[in-house]
Amino acid sequence: MGSLDGKVAIVTGGARGMGKAHVRRFVAEGARVVAGDLLEEAGAKLAADLGDAVRFVRMDVTRPDDWANAVRTAVETYGGLHVLVNNAGILKHKTIEDMTLDEARAIIEVNVLGQWQGIKAVTAAMRDSGGGSIINVSSTEGFIGAAGLSAYSASKFGVRGLTKSAARELGRYGIRVNSIHPGGIVTGMSMQQDVIDATADRAEALIGGLPLGRLGNSREVSGLVAYLASDDASYCTGSEVLVDGGLVTGSGY
Repeated sequence: MGSLDGKVAIVTGGARGMGKAHVRRFVAEGARVVAGDLLEEAGAKLAADLGDAVRFVRMDVTRPDDWANAVRTAVETYGGLHVLVNNAGILKHKTIEDMTLDEARAIIEVNVLGQWQGIKAVTAAMRDSGGGSIINVSSTEGFIGAAGLSAYSASKFGVRGLTKSAARELGRYGIRVNSIHPGGIVTGMSMQQDVIDATADRAEALIGGLPLGRLGNSREVSGLVAYLASDDASYCTGSEVLVDGGLVTGSGY
């Protein structure tokens, strides 16, 4: 038996990186998953690889209609909805002086309001299913700031507040809401060229400052997500869990 037997989940940003790892881990633990992403080719391939346990839907988390379609697909295909992993997000490395208002607004729209829409969209279906678990993906930048990541950090701090308020509102329905805060994880997002260019000269210092002395991988985040989605975490709500190799424990000296 898997820890997620009988669970039905939606994972946004599910076609690559951490989202893809979460989808694979959920299926391995017995869940059935609706994976949403803008990357149609990668999403379709993932669903084909994993078979009947996964349905892929093209999904822009800023669009209410796409959320409604994802929820409808979960309920009509698998008979209910128990888990949401609000994983989709975007990042752009630019100083406040150089970033445009439209660039900053897009980051906030996806990373905060996209998650807010997700919580709103799944509440009724989770209530009808007898409760559930929402995992909001924030970041270590939800605890500390970094030069060039002002909008991203603001969005990830915002996810913390959203999580706390949603946990207070939805607990009465048996819906738990927690946030996770990855850092130092090698993902498709962290390998974007603008991020590589901005951080290459600090990469060695970053690794040297981590208590575990190495970067993490997406699979190591997925174990935490699967736990929070499972009934083993039935008394956890409003929590903030770091998965960062100790990155934010101190200054590194």
